[in-house]
Amino acid sequence: MSAAAEARQSELDRVLDAQTASPELAAELFAVADLLGGQAQLRNAIADLTVDDDRRAGLANAVFSARVSAPTATVVAAAAGLRWNSPAALVAAIDRQGVRALLGHALAAGTLDTVEEELFRFTRTVVADHPLRSALDDRTAPVALRQQLVGDLLDGRADADTAALARRAVARATVSFENTVEDYLALAADVRSRAIATVTVARPLDAEQGARLLAALERQLGRSVNLQVIVDPSVIGGARVQVGDEVIEGTVAGRLAAAEKQLTQ
Repeated sequence: MSAAAEARQSELDRVLDAQTASPELAAELFAVADLLGGQAQLRNAIADLTVDDDRRAGLANAVFSARVSAPTATVVAAAAGLRWNSPAALVAAIDRQGVRALLGHALAAGTLDTVEEELFRFTRTVVADHPLRSALDDRTAPVALRQQLVGDLLDGRADADTAALARRAVARATVSFENTVEDYLALAADVRSRAIATVTVARPLDAEQGARLLAALERQLGRSVNLQVIVDPSVIGGARVQVGDEVIEGTVAGRLAAAEKQLTQ
């Protein structure tokens, strides 16, 4: 992402963060994103860079202020007043704020750890269950039916914010449900300035092992870390740690592969 795009996102983040985060705010932002996504003429008008920024913001306010709450109208008008690279980027920016509103609500409620863990575990369940994964990623099936499937699996069994985020991931997934949720988890880490460390091990870590690994990673990275553990017997032993694009390979399988590579060079 370019520095200009990051600056736009940060500016809109500040507008959202000045509001009171709630599921209702998130739902309205999602509804606006869906409306703009389905109405090309309106979307193009609000994102038209040949029009003055204030006029675009004014148009968005005129269209939505009577239909949504004041906080939602404020965020949408602010988004319209920024210069996105495309109309689709504007829609994505508004949708992103809806996700951040749910995460902010969880943070304020003290349940963000639970939401992150539930989203991560549910995604691993989806990845491991091929029929479920195919059903959620099936673009030929109505979104409402795929969201109902998520609701059947999560409603009453997970935090309400978790279920809402999972349903939204189904609606907005552009690559896969898994990748969309990964983006949500990255946003969750960003909400409280944490790094996400995905740790793959042969056997589950006990509490002491997890605490030692977490402390070591936080010392190395210089910030708080959200530890996500995947158990995979194929790693043989040790642990593989991934933080963003960086992979720390400490498994027996990884060391054997590296040794083999050296021998064949």
